[in-house]
Amino acid sequence: MRQIKLIWDFKGQMAAKIAEHHENHLKEYIAIEKFPINITGFEIISNVHAIAFMVVTDENMIPVRDNLKPHRGELYII
Repeated sequence: MRQIKLIWDFKGQMAAKIAEHHENHLKEYIAIEKFPINITGFEIISNVHAIAFMVVTDENMIPVRDNLKPHRGELYII
């Protein structure tokens, strides 16, 4: 089954802190919804751009997309 990495972009001086905090909410959401995959993270792209992400399966992508409104997504390849 395909895995999709849903991504939220944060920009500005506080981008890294906001992305790190957003990841905590993604972990909470995964626990509440009891998703089979619990891959999350945050990455600092530059000093004014960071991302938070979570990985979902094809079957969970549409409900998560509609509920959490990620900015973009891409195939997740290990």
